[in-house]
Amino acid sequence: MRDQPVAILTGAGSGIGRSVAVMLADHGWRLILAGRREDALRETGGLLPGSEHERWVAIGADVSETEDCERLVRVASERFGRLDGLVNNAGGQFPSPLALISQKGWETVVRTNLTGGFLMAREVFLQGMNKNGGAIVNIVADMWGGMPGMGHSGAARAGMVNFTQTSAYEWGSCGVRVNAVAPGWIMSSGMD
Repeated sequence: MRDQPVAILTGAGSGIGRSVAVMLADHGWRLILAGRREDALRETGGLLPGSEHERWVAIGADVSETEDCERLVRVASERFGRLDGLVNNAGGQFPSPLALISQKGWETVVRTNLTGGFLMAREVFLQGMNKNGGAIVNIVADMWGGMPGMGHSGAARAGMVNFTQTSAYEWGSCGVRVNAVAPGWIMSSGMD
């Protein structure tokens, strides 16, 4: 069991995150399921093979808070003795034309979708990937043609693409692979 890879998956309580959790678990990964709602994370965990604490741990966390990111990485290392991957999937947005987005609404989306991804990636790097290597996958969005009605999310995801390119360059010499996956529009609970 100690040789099975371990990943932190943010936004694991629904949508793309839940699907990624099932896929990773089916391929033998042990998971730290992170998200704001522990009840949703436990629902995801119930879909996975193996028992809680043996194959997965659900941790309520806000990736836009440094302390929560530090705690997620620390728990992964303490619980499973290693950390091999991070899937930066946490995100949140709401449909709105740009002219109607308040400063608070804009900053909330950017803080989760961009700052949260940076904080998680930086923390996994500083707490071990800088020495042991690993893989970081940033879930972004198909925003290359703009995202009318979701401009706050598009701006944050474009920032994550640049962050992905920069961190891949800066951390590659440490054996850290950083990639982005940009799904198109997906009708999941994230669109509710």
